[in-house]
Amino acid sequence: MLRITELRLPLNHAEGELRPAVVQRLGIQDADLKSFHVFRRGYDARKKTNIILSYTIDCELATEALESALLARFQGDHQIRVTPDTSYKFVGHAPAGFPQDKRPVVIGFGPCGIFAALILAQMGLRPIVLERGKQVRERTKDTWGLWRKQQLNPESNVQFGEGGAGTFSDGKLYSQISDPRHLTRKVLTEFVKAGAPEEILFVSKPHIGTFRLVSMVEKIREDIEALGGEIRFQHHVTDVLIEGEGDQRHVRGVVAEFLGQRIELRTDHVVLALGHSARDTFTMLHGRGVYMEAKPFSIGYRIEHPQSIIDRARFGPNAGHEILGAADYKLVHHASNGRAVYSFCMCPGGTVVAATSEPNRVVTNGMSQYSRNERNANAGIVVAISPQDYRQDGQTEGPVSPLDGMAFQRIWESRAYELGGGGYIAPGSLVGDFVKRQRSSDFGSVMPSYKPGVNLVDLAEPGRGSLPDYCLDAIREALPAFEKQIKGFSMPDAVLTGVETRTSSPLRITRGRDYQSLNVQGLYPAGEGAGYAGGIMSAGVDGIEVAEAVGASMLGVPPVAQAKGAPPEFKG
Repeated sequence: MLRITELRLPLNHAEGELRPAVVQRLGIQDADLKSFHVFRRGYDARKKTNIILSYTIDCELATEALESALLARFQGDHQIRVTPDTSYKFVGHAPAGFPQDKRPVVIGFGPCGIFAALILAQMGLRPIVLERGKQVRERTKDTWGLWRKQQLNPESNVQFGEGGAGTFSDGKLYSQISDPRHLTRKVLTEFVKAGAPEEILFVSKPHIGTFRLVSMVEKIREDIEALGGEIRFQHHVTDVLIEGEGDQRHVRGVVAEFLGQRIELRTDHVVLALGHSARDTFTMLHGRGVYMEAKPFSIGYRIEHPQSIIDRARFGPNAGHEILGAADYKLVHHASNGRAVYSFCMCPGGTVVAATSEPNRVVTNGMSQYSRNERNANAGIVVAISPQDYRQDGQTEGPVSPLDGMAFQRIWESRAYELGGGGYIAPGSLVGDFVKRQRSSDFGSVMPSYKPGVNLVDLAEPGRGSLPDYCLDAIREALPAFEKQIKGFSMPDAVLTGVETRTSSPLRITRGRDYQSLNVQGLYPAGEGAGYAGGIMSAGVDGIEVAEAVGASMLGVPPVAQAKGAPPEFKG
């Protein structure tokens, strides 16, 4: 088959115009085109009055000879090539009678843990998953308990439970990661099998939304169990069993607590698919001497505008078009104090949600349903910080403790709780008042969507500011700058809600090219919590690659890929 990229047609082209466009691009007769399908559809909205759709098309030709002739004719044309093989290939499968006395253990059942467990199960290795939270529907009830009744369950919330933090998000299924092996295709294909709409296979920015993710996660869990895997909920891992000294340390098992009982599992392969909020687990691993290091992350607020303003700014007269849907945005500003301010995890037509996992702290995040039809658009407006910004020992040189980032996050989450007045109410401000350094008195045209509620305060009150001064200054400068890119962005009654602190893990559990911990063999740090992913798609891909490394080790076959070190920071 041949693949055509960047085949451009007007936004409002008729369905029947696509085939003639393919025929014309290849310079063939209609009868020579046996079939075609859309691999990807994106859009170019730089000219709002003339938005263009851009297609990637896979074409099956009438004969192999014609395909060869076209390849020769278009040699050097990078937009016409052989269709790449995007099918997934396993590193191996467990043979009949393969010993099952030490099954691989996956800690965490978010996107990374789900795909690590699924791949291991599909290889016949019968993984055991230990998830501290509850099954997704029970977890959803507990999460609504915080939003509606101000009751937090520290083990079952937006951060912990089946599906991970990605369940209560926009369900974005795209990423900027390099993907030469087309592993994102494997993720998307599994999601479609689990009930996702088939359009996620070809739209340029696929998303699912919370309600659909719930049933999909359940279906994938059933698939894992049907293949011999086990998912054990409410199993909170409290220890890892490590033997040996120096460079000869090796994991030999894990200890978990289940309803007050101590459970010990023996294994030589443990996947650490922790979320970025598994603070007690990070502390335990650090205490066991597992190598980790401090890393950058970002903190800030959630901002809300009417979605209609974003649609008009991005799409002009084409706002509301069915193909375009609710508009998103991606903004960056380099402030005069040297800080980078950027939009994070933008949720079109969504809501701001309470996302804390610890008592008496306020954390915000964003969420959208598949329809993206809520009145407000929201996004994190966050400031990049470095380990030197949050070190707790008062020194200016030397390594920063990997646990200092968590302490820093807790300071501002606790401050937000105090400013909100308790009950997990969040502190907020109108954008106009924030820029003027004054307290807001009442909401305007934008009503905040955060539940349990928002208390208007002075987010930059001297001595009680909701973020460090350098963050406040950078955001205050960035908001008018963003207005130049999106008209209406700094509208006076847009709402800021604080605080957003869990943009990514505050540490990295560093691994080698074999995907194993630098100083504990058999321990495989993976996904967002370990500092190797940011979002559903990149976490799923990392889970696949780590599962392949585990499978290769257990089956005694060569690994497919080698880790290439830590990725750049993800920006949602």
